[in-house]
Amino acid sequence: MKEKFYAYIQDLQDRITANLEAIDGKAVFKEDLWHREEGGGGRTRVIEDGNVFEKGGVNISKVFGPLAPAMQKHFGVGDVNFFACGISLVLHPKSPMVPTVHANWRYFEMYDKDGNTVDSWFGGGQDLTPYYLFEEDAQHFHKVCKTACDRHDATFYSEFKEKCDNYFWNSHRDEARGIGGLFFDYLRPSEEKGSEEWYNFVTDVGDSFLEAYLPIVEKRKSLSFTPNQRNWQEIRRGRYVEFNLVHDKGTLFGLKTNGRIESILMSLPPHVQWVYDHHPEPGSEEEKLVEVLRHPRSWT
Repeated sequence: MKEKFYAYIQDLQDRITANLEAIDGKAVFKEDLWHREEGGGGRTRVIEDGNVFEKGGVNISKVFGPLAPAMQKHFGVGDVNFFACGISLVLHPKSPMVPTVHANWRYFEMYDKDGNTVDSWFGGGQDLTPYYLFEEDAQHFHKVCKTACDRHDATFYSEFKEKCDNYFWNSHRDEARGIGGLFFDYLRPSEEKGSEEWYNFVTDVGDSFLEAYLPIVEKRKSLSFTPNQRNWQEIRRGRYVEFNLVHDKGTLFGLKTNGRIESILMSLPPHVQWVYDHHPEPGSEEEKLVEVLRHPRSWT
């Protein structure tokens, strides 16, 4: 399973980066191959200063070896070995009319000292972070998520949508990072669903990403915007940074397992603002967005 899923994310990275380069029309991804001293490595691809994307990355990694003490404590296990592979992407467009998007899909195995697999699971999801709310875009993104889920279980979309709303929550701000999508973790093989069934579900969601995001980019990338709207985008990017550095489990896992810092912090946008005690104008489009972030809603 681990080799099968790693082959999948290699192909998915190629498909996603090719499509993003095509829609940008200017910038291309710079590839950076790296190796982890304890075992494994990855293929980081970063795009910068494009027509559409100010900064973004689509990264894959495969890491293995002894599980670090901090993560042993986190998982409640002893001295074990692990294998983890996944793909992670974040895209920060130039225009505040085009939403930031994040997605990742991953697979994890844990072994005892005799090499026996003692645990394994899939995780992942995809979520949208707009700076200006176009309700039809939110509905499109969630419809694609729901369609992918419904092919496998009619309960998945509502369950994983709720988990996404709960996970991407800036509790210190009492607001969501964005308008959600899907989030799932610890999808373990069981009598109801084996590893192959979970693989089929996770890869189906991964395959849906381009359909969920690219039509939104195409529709919004040429819209005009003002300096004040760009200013608002940078203020909201600050909330994105806060979540990633304070709450995000993937960031914390990477930092605690001697992950590659450049790849981990690739998710941070290049231009951000923190304005003291900033509040949007009453009745404005900016306030409309904040109200939705404080009260997550159904989009399907």
